[in-house]
Amino acid sequence: MNDSPNKQAVIVGVFIFLGLVFLLAGILIVGNIRETFNNKMSVISIFDDVSGLKEGNNVWYSGVKIGTVSSLNFFGKSQVEVILKVATRAQQYIRKDAKVKISSDGIIGNKIIVIYGGTDDFAQVEEGDTLAVERTFTSEDVINTLQDNNENLLTITSNIKILTNKLVDGEGTIGKLLNDSSVYKNINAATASLQNAAVKAQELAGSLATFSSGLNKKGTLANELTTDTVVFNSVKASVLKLQQMADTAKVFITNLKQAGSNPNSAIGVLLHNKEAGAYLKESMKNLESSSKKLDADLEAAQHNFLLRGYFKKKAKTAEKDSIGK
Repeated sequence: MNDSPNKQAVIVGVFIFLGLVFLLAGILIVGNIRETFNNKMSVISIFDDVSGLKEGNNVWYSGVKIGTVSSLNFFGKSQVEVILKVATRAQQYIRKDAKVKISSDGIIGNKIIVIYGGTDDFAQVEEGDTLAVERTFTSEDVINTLQDNNENLLTITSNIKILTNKLVDGEGTIGKLLNDSSVYKNINAATASLQNAAVKAQELAGSLATFSSGLNKKGTLANELTTDTVVFNSVKASVLKLQQMADTAKVFITNLKQAGSNPNSAIGVLLHNKEAGAYLKESMKNLESSSKKLDADLEAAQHNFLLRGYFKKKAKTAEKDSIGK
């Protein structure tokens, strides 16, 4: 009779102990027993805005969970110091120049810390190191950006509305082009003129092509001038001689001008002395008169009986010479 209460107490104690064991096992399973007993180190990051980050949020590196957010503390005037508990097994992969950013676990999931980057030029992270933070766009930033875009879009649509109204009213160059037929006709005429000019330019190009082909055609003067050095040198020599003749004529005219301007020279006397000019003119008349008289005397001599035979013989000799030639 006395053993029954003690026996019941032992049974109740056993059940309570088993319950505590199961409870502890469940807590360890839910809290990831491996992570609970893993060695961890503390890494610090300073954020301007943690965007709703909480203690216990996960820390990821290359898509692998390596720790949790240990605590959040205010730092300075408006910053937040975030202490991360990171597993030491990941220490060898995280470099001192790695960066930290806040992300989301899915589209609407909890906030997480992502450690990324780092180069082999830097040593591995150690206990108490501070990692640089990359600022990310929050949902509020996105909303503010969208709001700014909406305002800009409203301004653009307002400007487009004003522009279309001016076009309809015929204001501005484009408005006149759309509403005034004369402007269109003028532009059409200008286009036609440009087309004609293009045709003329094409014809000119064809003419130039024909001319250039003539330069390559052997036997033509242009080809000889451009390819035959003998002809070119001959033309060049002729041009040089013409240049020399022109220079000589220029010198002669200059000398003649200087002599004419000098009243003591012969030409100067003829040009400036009236008496010498009159005397020269009278002399020329006398020479002409003497020449006529000499011709008359020769004619009379030919009819003289003493010289008639001589002139006939001379005429026959001249006639034979002309027949022999």
